[in-house]
Amino acid sequence: MNMSTSRRARRWLVALGLGASVALVAAIAPAAVAERPTHAGSGYLALGDSVAFGYRPPEVTAPTAYLNANNFGGYAEDLAGFDSLTLANASCPGETSGSLITSGAQSNGCENSLGSPAGYRTRFPLHVDYSGTQLAYAVGYLRAHPRTQLVTVSIGANDLFVCQQTTADHCTGADFAAALARISANVTTLFSALRHQAHYHHTLILVAYYALSYSDPVQVAGTQALNNALAGATRQFGGVVADGFTAFQRVAAGTGGDPCAAGLLVPLPGGTCNIHPSAYGHAVLAGAIQKVIDRHDN
Repeated sequence: MNMSTSRRARRWLVALGLGASVALVAAIAPAAVAERPTHAGSGYLALGDSVAFGYRPPEVTAPTAYLNANNFGGYAEDLAGFDSLTLANASCPGETSGSLITSGAQSNGCENSLGSPAGYRTRFPLHVDYSGTQLAYAVGYLRAHPRTQLVTVSIGANDLFVCQQTTADHCTGADFAAALARISANVTTLFSALRHQAHYHHTLILVAYYALSYSDPVQVAGTQALNNALAGATRQFGGVVADGFTAFQRVAAGTGGDPCAAGLLVPLPGGTCNIHPSAYGHAVLAGAIQKVIDRHDN
């Protein structure tokens, strides 16, 4: 690139009115990636769940908005627009690591929901239209688009939400450990397919989850355990982690560890927040990803 991504990231955040977060983005320092950097005009494939989709809840979204996926966007769209990448965002709200790779597997509202065969994908359009699993689409897309040089993944949180609702101990103890093992195995299957079936050998980034409260030790420990399981599987295949956990933590430090009060989550009527990132939250996640990419330009 002609201009370093770090310099462009600063301009981008200022343009979004996020100049105060420049120091945060500059401070995030994930490990360097082994593959060559992305460049303007190359392809970008985003995979995952509602975080990658840019989902907003019905409390703050008109019903008709769900009929057009262009009404939603998040860190993937931010990155694609900023770096002039050709984006295919295959994410689906409610996707689990199991449903991403296996048709008919239990999701948390993507193709099916607990107790119902219906899900987001059966009622509303996604950013890209495809049949079959998200993994099958990804393999086909990467084979057909060899100029793709960036793949990001956000997956795993919905597995734990399903586990909480379907186990006697609400996904604590042995059930929590078993859920993490399944997530790790599924992500291993995903990345193995991307590397060996799709023959994708460029930048692969796992976007680590943020905590909903950094002042709650249980919430922090659970999120870190999930991120550790995801990171272990990612690094087996030469991928790296964009540290969304620390990125949110640093911003939320000014509000006592509360991402809602820091403006990182979608605000709801009454002063509370939804679990999904706000536009600001997505910009912070995009900054964490950009920092990984930026390591190639220096």
